[in-house]
Amino acid sequence: MARLLFGLGVAAVIFMVYAVADCAFFDRTRVRGLSRGWWIVVILFVPVIGAALWFLIGRGRARRIPAGRSREVAPDDDTDFLRRLQNDAAQDERIRRLEQELAELDADEPGAAGTGDTGGPEASGDALGTERQRPDTPETPGESGPSGRPNG
Repeated sequence: MARLLFGLGVAAVIFMVYAVADCAFFDRTRVRGLSRGWWIVVILFVPVIGAALWFLIGRGRARRIPAGRSREVAPDDDTDFLRRLQNDAAQDERIRRLEQELAELDADEPGAAGTGDTGGPEASGDALGTERQRPDTPETPGESGPSGRPNG
């Protein structure tokens, strides 16, 4: 009988030590009921019952994801996804209209292809009517090149 009581005493001490260690290292946001320090006091001063209470009451479960977001949703059922698609389509339409307006503006400029204007200094130049010059090369130093740095 003494061996049984001794074995139960050792098991109770091991259970208490495990409960104290678990309480001390447990995530602070998941502790329920009392604060962490008070749970350690309860476990130490109410030997077996305190440890049992810690595991039954004080140790909270992990937070679950809200029910609406826990499962996969098909794209055609997801309102956020559909809203993004509508916004993308509207943005694509705005970009298409702006590109069309730019193309019309380019076509209206004198000397542009398709306007029937041929000849003159503008025909060999760019949209601003300036003559195109041969780009500077290392052999012919001059004004700054396309990179903005002078050659030479």
